[in-house]
Amino acid sequence: MLSFFKIDARIKLLCLLLLTILIFLIDTFLSAVCLLFFFIVIRITAKIPFHGTAFFRILTLLAAIIITLQTIFGPGTDYIIKPLFPQSFPVLGGTGSLKWEGFFLGVVIICRLAALMLILPVFTETTPPHLIALSLYSLKFNYRIAFIITMAFNLITFFRDEALRIMDAQKLRGLCADIRRNKRYFKNDQLKKTSFVYGFKAYSKLLVPLMLAAMRKAQNSSIAMDSRAFGIYKTRTWIDNLSFKIHDFWIIFLSAVLFIIILLINYHFSANDFFRAGR
Repeated sequence: MLSFFKIDARIKLLCLLLLTILIFLIDTFLSAVCLLFFFIVIRITAKIPFHGTAFFRILTLLAAIIITLQTIFGPGTDYIIKPLFPQSFPVLGGTGSLKWEGFFLGVVIICRLAALMLILPVFTETTPPHLIALSLYSLKFNYRIAFIITMAFNLITFFRDEALRIMDAQKLRGLCADIRRNKRYFKNDQLKKTSFVYGFKAYSKLLVPLMLAAMRKAQNSSIAMDSRAFGIYKTRTWIDNLSFKIHDFWIIFLSAVLFIIILLINYHFSANDFFRAGR
């Protein structure tokens, strides 16, 4: 099976751009679900881990909030329940409704968000930062702009790795003992808690050291760039060379096919399908 690490960085960048555009073009329930399914398959094929259950917990919480708000306050005329509050209910009696269109719109929003969270690491974690910069430069970007974009991509993995290191350091300094005294416990490297408030306080302790680490990294990068006279020349040389191979053309072809198929599904159901979001 082809490794995603062997795909040309320019091809991965173009595919990422194409699929990101596709995420914002779809507006039907079935096309959003199909796109999310394809992205899950792509991520599993690329062997990019989901980093435990944190991803699913965050996504489930967001899904519950967004779908609930869209179902109650979103547009639509096909009602699940109307009124939401019976006439005998004080003050709010006879008001409110749950709408199918709002429900499907909430699902589409969650599928879009989950798709972005799934597809971006496939690019950032299978492409070294220097190859990202080189691919942008070979696509006629100014190398200063290419460096800025590369640093933005690199910060994603930096914050994740730094947060894990801070959590390990806090556990070594007695946070585990404090949690045990309060009948809390660690499992699978994730903070488990019986109190939401206590858990919020535990995770909030990551904020200050994470901000300090980011400021330290920015300062070190600035010193390194100044010491190497970054930007003094209009052009620069690269130690690596990028070249297209036959599998790269197959990847861009398959991405284009996926793009067309999802758009066809979207536009077919957007005209006459009950599952169209927010019609």
